[in-house]
Amino acid sequence: MSRTDAILKRLSQLHPKLIDLSLDRMMPLLAELGDPQEHLPPTIHVAGTNAKGSTIAYLRAFLEAAGKSVHVYNSPHLVRFNERIRLAGTLVDTRRLNATLEHVETVNAGRPITFFEITTVSALLLYAETPADYLLLETGMGGTYDTTNVIRQPLGTIITPIDLDHQAFLGNTVAEIAVSKAGIFKRGSKAVIGLQREEARPVLDRAARRLSIVPVWQGEDFHCSRQDGRLVFQDENGLLDLPPPALLGTHQFENAALAIAASRHFGLPIDNAAFERGLRNVTWPARLMPLHGKLRDLLPAGAELWLDGGHNAHGAAALAVALAAMNQRRKAPRVLIMGMMNTRAPADFLAPFKGMVSEVLTLTIPGETNAHGADFITREARKMGFEARPMRSVVTALKAAAELPDARVLICGSLYLAGDVLARNGTPPD
Repeated sequence: MSRTDAILKRLSQLHPKLIDLSLDRMMPLLAELGDPQEHLPPTIHVAGTNAKGSTIAYLRAFLEAAGKSVHVYNSPHLVRFNERIRLAGTLVDTRRLNATLEHVETVNAGRPITFFEITTVSALLLYAETPADYLLLETGMGGTYDTTNVIRQPLGTIITPIDLDHQAFLGNTVAEIAVSKAGIFKRGSKAVIGLQREEARPVLDRAARRLSIVPVWQGEDFHCSRQDGRLVFQDENGLLDLPPPALLGTHQFENAALAIAASRHFGLPIDNAAFERGLRNVTWPARLMPLHGKLRDLLPAGAELWLDGGHNAHGAAALAVALAAMNQRRKAPRVLIMGMMNTRAPADFLAPFKGMVSEVLTLTIPGETNAHGADFITREARKMGFEARPMRSVVTALKAAAELPDARVLICGSLYLAGDVLARNGTPPD
């Protein structure tokens, strides 16, 4: 076990629950550390169910193309914990990460605090200590009581599409979940809101207006379309004709548009040339990502291997659209290799793929005690009419997929599975 893993294991044992949404444990600890949340660069706070990471990836790409240095906070990580904390453009150095985690652990002095709370405090301390032009801050879960919701006056807030997820903590309806997400709105901070289901719209609107915020809404105040393969964006400031985003899938046009609108509404120093460079250079691992390397070599030459960390119904719907578009360009048998955490229903994820895939090969995510078993996912898939069978590992699943000539294989269902795949493939995020 590495030193980082040993520290993280200790921190995970400070509270009996993995998730206990509250800010009451964090605030005293932050105060003892000098309130680092009060000493951050201009911050853009992002909440939502889907597309948070992609939207932040675009914002980072635009700002860096404009010559700005950017902190980023994302979760969960795929392979290494360092991926969660990007300092002025570079993943945090392991030695500095360890020193900061141990310092915060010492100051906390054994008091109950969740893993995500104490690691977020550590991240905020690192961001306060390191000069940068901007901080892009992703919520972990919800908004009101999320550990990141300690920024009193962000430069701006973004709400990406809201859907059903984490119902045990956030509510059983989209409207209830929207109440939690809207908790990141702050009086005096601007807000941009992505495409929303009908139930979420009035909730977000009321929450914003209570704080005298007039949000900018995707689909009303700004629009994007795909024309001749290019991204055409329009808001009250005019029209932009831009190259397509480097991230694949039709949904990425909408995600890019949300980031462009936020950049313009928040007054970020990004010109058209920086938007163009950012769209061409943006990266976000395990989001409809073509996979090359050791695992790809298990498939025959004519096959394709894709990896996506999508894990809920909304993400599955976007993936299904992307697969359909791929099939228009080249028809191929489609195989899902799928693992899921037990907080989500396999049937909800699989529904958008009905009639689209030749077979579902199921996995138990390695090392995850809260993962669905492969046999359970197989039974659920068969109930829906899919051809499905359980596999011992991603390697055996790929060998089974290789039986179909020229197959298009998609590994999906969980970010934890995506991280395991990237580690096995020898291609962790930089």
